[in-house]
Amino acid sequence: MSQRGLREAFISNLNGTNLPEVALGSFLSPVCLINRGLILILYHQAKGTLPLPLPLISHLLLDFSVIILPLIFSCTILSSILYEVIISLILVSACVIYYIYRTNSHPSTRHPKTTVSTFLQSHVQFNQVPFVTVFRVFVNVKTAISILAVDFSVFPRRYAKTETYGTGVMDFGVGAYVFANALVCPEARRKNISGSKVNHITKQLLSVWPLVVLGMGRLVSVKMTDYQEHVTEYGVHWNFFFTLAIVRVVASMLLAVLPASQSWLISLLIIGLYQFTLETSGLKEFIIHNNDREKDFLHANKEGIFSVVGYVAIYMAGVQVGLYVMQPRSQVKEWLKTLLNLLFGSFVLYSALYACQTLVEPVSRRLSNLPFFLWSVAQSLLFMFCLGVADMVLLFSKRTSGCHSVPSSWSLHKKQSDSVSDKKTGEMERLCLVQAVSRNQLLFFLLANVMTGLTNSVMDTLNCSNSFSVCILLLYMFMNCLVIYVLHFCGITVKFW
Repeated sequence: MSQRGLREAFISNLNGTNLPEVALGSFLSPVCLINRGLILILYHQAKGTLPLPLPLISHLLLDFSVIILPLIFSCTILSSILYEVIISLILVSACVIYYIYRTNSHPSTRHPKTTVSTFLQSHVQFNQVPFVTVFRVFVNVKTAISILAVDFSVFPRRYAKTETYGTGVMDFGVGAYVFANALVCPEARRKNISGSKVNHITKQLLSVWPLVVLGMGRLVSVKMTDYQEHVTEYGVHWNFFFTLAIVRVVASMLLAVLPASQSWLISLLIIGLYQFTLETSGLKEFIIHNNDREKDFLHANKEGIFSVVGYVAIYMAGVQVGLYVMQPRSQVKEWLKTLLNLLFGSFVLYSALYACQTLVEPVSRRLSNLPFFLWSVAQSLLFMFCLGVADMVLLFSKRTSGCHSVPSSWSLHKKQSDSVSDKKTGEMERLCLVQAVSRNQLLFFLLANVMTGLTNSVMDTLNCSNSFSVCILLLYMFMNCLVIYVLHFCGITVKFW
């Protein structure tokens, strides 16, 4: 078998992992985020100042070591003990938080009930997008790691995309990416449509041209370089950039004529009708078993074309969640209620998923069926809940320690503007890798794709040792992060559309 054939076989015919293992991964990123904040707080307490010495270098190295490195290890050499790793990190975080609390609390106000009650009554600045940005960033980062890691043998095959049915970590990544884009779309942010609906739809058609260009670029480069392809993923000519573009246009057309506040109902109708069609017609049989790729464009790209329906449903669900979480709230207890509602929504959807997998069929990213829709949204809500809790823990630690410049989604509300504090906070945000990726997310995704292709073209990824593979992944992610970090530090946003 040729080298290309070996690589294609390496990522084909996989069955994924179980739902609890994918859900377990939702806890790692939030804990890493907390640990980064706690390290900064401890340094501030010890030295009385932030940022760190040699800030441009030290903060990049800190963020990469505490946030990116554990994510790489968790899907490679530590994947077999992920549960133990997460529990250990949580225990360390809990001990540090307790230390900060005992060190900074006055003996007369050290009663836990009093402290928690006072914290819940606190007011926060709500002009920032809460924890949604962090969700989108981590989805992007995990995607960037996975698209190269999957080509190495150190990456567990159960995490890779499944062939037809199953729940791989990368399967969730695709649904989460669509969901993340919907959270911050104009409709979710309640932006008024200017002009006629026809003009709005035309504007949305024009706005996706970068995705179409990127899709065409990937198609041409793959065909010209004889790069390995997993045809049953999207088809012969289709790729994820085309899916993102079509989903955005279709969703914009729907939201131009239907109220965004009913996105959840539209979402359920779309996925319900699609699943009904799969069950009552020959569509499922056509997508899975018809291998006549040379007949026409539809046969060649059936997975990519028909899966758009499921992704549109996921997108519409994301719009509804975006509308909910972006509502202005001023008190910590209001945000806590919001987080608990997200957790409850995840529980309900996971219950529905269990019923669907029992009575209908398993999760299938290839079909983008009803169970895949339920799983993608349920897992996204769980991940958002975990990230929101992490930010709340950071807010509590910041309030207790008096170190308010540590980057997080929320800041305590200030009655008067403090120019020195605002300047310090702005400086810390400028040195934050999470903010850097958030600033140029599409560029980060594109850069990761380009570097993945380059890496595969210059080395035999299948025969690399585990230690060498991890080193390559670390170097790859560091170069991605370095480029994005420098652009952010210089205040450059790469957006030409």
